[in-house]
Amino acid sequence: MLLRQPSFFTLFCIFWVFLLPNLLLVNGSVGYDHKAITINGQRRILISGSIHYPRSTPEMWPDLIQKAKEGGLDVIQTYVFWNGHEPQQGKYYFEERYDLVKFIKLVQQAGLYAHLRIGPYVCAEWNFGGFPVWLKYVPGISFRTDNGPFKAAMQRFTEKIVNMMKAEKLYETQGGPIILSQIENEYGPMEYELGAPGKTYTHWAANMALGLRTGVPWVMCKQDDAPDPVINTCNGFYCDYFSPNKAYKPKMWTEAWTGWYTEFGGPVPTRPAEDLAFGIARFIQKGGSYVNYYMYHGGTNFDRTAGGPFIATSYDYDAPLDEFGLLKQPKWGHLKDLHRALKLCEPALVSTDPTVVRLGSSQEAHVFKSESGACAAFLANYNPSSYAKVAYGNNHYNLPPWSISILPDCKNTVYNTARVGAQSAQMKFTPVYNHFSWQSYNEETASTDDSAFTVLGLLEQVNTTRDMTDYLWYMTDVKIDSNEGFLKGGKEPVLNVMSAGHALHVYINGQLVGTAYGSLENPKISFGEGVNMRAGINKISLLSIAVGLPNVGPNFERWNAGILGPISLSGLNEGRRDLTWQKWSYKIGMKGETLSLHSLSGVSNVEWVEGKFLAQRQPLTWYKTTFNAPSGNEPLALDMGAMGKGQVWINGQNIGRYWPAYTAKGSCSDCSYAGYFSEKKCLTYCGDASQRWYHVPRSWLKPRGNLMVVFEEMSGAPNFISLMKKEISSICADINEWQPTLVNWHLKSSGRIDKPLRPKAHLWCAPGQKISSIKFASFGTPEGSCGNYKQGNCHAHNSYDIFQKDCVGQPGCAITVEPRLFGGDPCPNVMKKLAVEAICS
Repeated sequence: MLLRQPSFFTLFCIFWVFLLPNLLLVNGSVGYDHKAITINGQRRILISGSIHYPRSTPEMWPDLIQKAKEGGLDVIQTYVFWNGHEPQQGKYYFEERYDLVKFIKLVQQAGLYAHLRIGPYVCAEWNFGGFPVWLKYVPGISFRTDNGPFKAAMQRFTEKIVNMMKAEKLYETQGGPIILSQIENEYGPMEYELGAPGKTYTHWAANMALGLRTGVPWVMCKQDDAPDPVINTCNGFYCDYFSPNKAYKPKMWTEAWTGWYTEFGGPVPTRPAEDLAFGIARFIQKGGSYVNYYMYHGGTNFDRTAGGPFIATSYDYDAPLDEFGLLKQPKWGHLKDLHRALKLCEPALVSTDPTVVRLGSSQEAHVFKSESGACAAFLANYNPSSYAKVAYGNNHYNLPPWSISILPDCKNTVYNTARVGAQSAQMKFTPVYNHFSWQSYNEETASTDDSAFTVLGLLEQVNTTRDMTDYLWYMTDVKIDSNEGFLKGGKEPVLNVMSAGHALHVYINGQLVGTAYGSLENPKISFGEGVNMRAGINKISLLSIAVGLPNVGPNFERWNAGILGPISLSGLNEGRRDLTWQKWSYKIGMKGETLSLHSLSGVSNVEWVEGKFLAQRQPLTWYKTTFNAPSGNEPLALDMGAMGKGQVWINGQNIGRYWPAYTAKGSCSDCSYAGYFSEKKCLTYCGDASQRWYHVPRSWLKPRGNLMVVFEEMSGAPNFISLMKKEISSICADINEWQPTLVNWHLKSSGRIDKPLRPKAHLWCAPGQKISSIKFASFGTPEGSCGNYKQGNCHAHNSYDIFQKDCVGQPGCAITVEPRLFGGDPCPNVMKKLAVEAICS
């Protein structure tokens, strides 16, 4: 068919359809230039933090947001979780933990801005990357590429969220808090792999988003070719090297990783506060203007939301606010001090580009001087092992290894990334309930009842269960002739099973004979062990267990799990017998799930046993108990250290998967903050359970008669389960004698900064607690860290006195680091510090 050339009028209309939204975006009340995001025409240095609303409860949100504000944040960032909001096609859910509007309004009430990362692909170690599983079964679909069915579904959901935000007047142009939105997520590597269809999809996604006319800028992270005017941004442990793809776009860091996620079977990663602060300061000194901590509060992967697979239920992420919402000190406080220092520099930072001055082989200064007279300097020492004394201006400065000093007036140091002045804390779990009265019910090993169905060959698990459960039974019969040699004293036959993952329990004639499971790095598993069989018909029952669907990579629609084979029995008279293509029967889920034993209404559906009949250390066992809520308001957790693997519910709410039997493999050792960080650098809990404690939100509890149900897959001792409270056991301060401090600094009207006084050691217990005793105090050269301090060669013998006098019995205190308060200088001409540890109760 002959195609007509488009007319000038048609081209003119197309031009304005795409250009008009762009002009509105950049020139509205929220815009940007090469220096920063602008709000009502004012450039801003914006500090943001990720808090994902489904990973905490609505009752926790106000406190989390307030603590983020007190920590110096301007913006709260969150993904939008498609599979939580549209669990069934066309049926939406925006209640309880998924009440997005309520969350954004709470951000607004706190006086903060919001960054809405719609995606709608989120990755985020979230099940199926945030995609609803039903999307996989849309005819003709291919995820995240130039595919009509996928683009139509993605656009419908994106429009749903944008229209909801508009209806509630939540965009900044409507008087709301949302100043930024994100379309897609970390698509650059995927586009590179797909080629032309990926590039087409990128442009489609950007234009679709721009056409929604939100009035605020859109970003694409890890997308070097983000179409104009969409801003491309950086994610990573460090982003100082990053530059946007156009000179007029600001330098933005959408994910500054505060730590790393925990996987079952892996150590728990941490990231030193000093290195995180160094990374942020280094980004800002090189012209960065927007930083978002991923995560600021990680929270909990409740229910079956953890993806990966093998991602733990805890999503603590070593964030400044821990999984339970408590301050993680000193990280929270050290970053708060950093933010205050950066805000002092803001007038200079947003006015001009930096001038770089070499100060040494691994040292340099980044200097910002505005026409109005504002001046700020960042003095950096990139050497990871050596101190450096540098000359800048008319002064000399001592820079610790791998650190940056911030001078808001280009003269006086108010902050150094390696010198932590914030209080640190030791946390502890204390039992509040450890004498539960348990009852048990034994789950049936699979049988071919009315709920089973039979086909030839092996079925893929996700297509069979539609991810409505972790569990799928594969069952078949094997006939053993009475003449088989192994029945006469020979070696028992070996059952070989190959599975796409993730865990597998093998039953022969109703008896558990073995277990196999994979890992995040290699989810595929194989089982190959000798099995005891008898003459006649033997029933093989294989329980395949998913541990969260993958969350990253191409071809979501083709991902699979479960037993795909081959399956064989070797060591028979005939040699090897292939079982792959014989008749297999299937049952989806556990019988206890079908009976809703985890719910308040379902526990009466079976007869439970207790006392001497209670099942102990048996696989596939349900346990239930009731308990009253403990007093107080401390966060609560279940100690599941005596259990194997399974799930736990409180009043019908799924706490998540537990797996303390999967101990952490890896190398844990002392970790220096200095030098480049990676997720493998600072590991903890090697040889222990990857996760032992599981968050129980207090809002899920009633005053009396709370139902707890546990489903144990492997082997566990429920009598050792305890309900714990998490609280501060001790608090510490560790301050150098002349450490830079922000406490006494402020800008004068002239733009100059007052000279600081000596630093102070601040000690503050949690609300409702007071300092009951001083465990350690030393002014001199103390050694060690919070929880294991010891005196050094230099020690002022009156170090305890001032703390005993001014701190004990008080909720907090502040003591100036001054020799006379400790009885005089114990070692003149030596740089001293104060270390103190106090007990709160």
